[in-house]
Amino acid sequence: MEPLHNAALIAVRDCMAAKAGESLLVITDEPERKIGYALWEAAKELGTEAMLLEIIPRETHGQEPPEPIAHLMKIVDVVLCPTSRSLTHTDARREASQAGVRIATLPGISEDCMIRTLNADYKKIAYLTMKLNKILDEGKEAHVTTPAGTDITLPIEGMKGHPDTGLVHNPGDMSNLPAGEAYLAPVEGASQGVIVVDGSMAGVGLLKESVIKIVVKDGYAEEISGDREADRLKELLRPFGRSARNIAELGIGTNYMAQITGLVLEDEKAIGTVHIALGDNISMGGSINVPSHLDGILKNPTLKIDGKLIMKDGEIVV
Repeated sequence: MEPLHNAALIAVRDCMAAKAGESLLVITDEPERKIGYALWEAAKELGTEAMLLEIIPRETHGQEPPEPIAHLMKIVDVVLCPTSRSLTHTDARREASQAGVRIATLPGISEDCMIRTLNADYKKIAYLTMKLNKILDEGKEAHVTTPAGTDITLPIEGMKGHPDTGLVHNPGDMSNLPAGEAYLAPVEGASQGVIVVDGSMAGVGLLKESVIKIVVKDGYAEEISGDREADRLKELLRPFGRSARNIAELGIGTNYMAQITGLVLEDEKAIGTVHIALGDNISMGGSINVPSHLDGILKNPTLKIDGKLIMKDGEIVV
């Protein structure tokens, strides 16, 4: 069996638990057309009422799909979104999830990433993800440091953890594919410190020679400095105002097959990394609704929750 088709079959059959007779919608765009078609073929093979729909690529991550698509997303059983711009943090996705649709988004996924990461043991990933998620769920304060210079405190008391296990089997379940992270929205207006992004940055790509330094005060990125990569990040944030600088997410990667490649969809799942995102957090239980959500990947992090060591220099120790 062709590797891409095999990965698509795992996604549809094992991750989404799609069954014969269910209605399944694949939403794709031109850059992700081949992946979209592979998922549709796999869904068809499993006997679902498979539909493939191509939209014009969105301009930014988090921009809404056309209104007829948003409506269609709510009236099927399963939705898969291999698109070049993420539909994860959209009202269309949130409303479909609330309607009980099982959804996976695959923003910007490459063939290489799909073939490599969809062949992971998702039960193993789910076990670690749930374990870390419980720690986040019960925690009051997170502290992250890295050799590159990150030193930030993020209050998390009362915020709900979210396990992205890749097993989307129940009504309303939602995941990225590839999956593998435990994450939450920190308390708004409360994080303090410095983030030094040295892995990759959504919308910017792999950081090979320079880093992006972000000074955080009262839960917002007040200063962003570095080389061209930092300028690019500021350009991406500018159209959306202050809300786009909100400290939106703290996440821990749990996928042992994922690598830092510059594709943030995969990078944020890499085991041994922590990511902190700017912008929209409403999907995670926050109140900031802005069409921008940009993750920064931190390498070799040390993470403490309520003073307890969870990760040391990129090694999970719990």
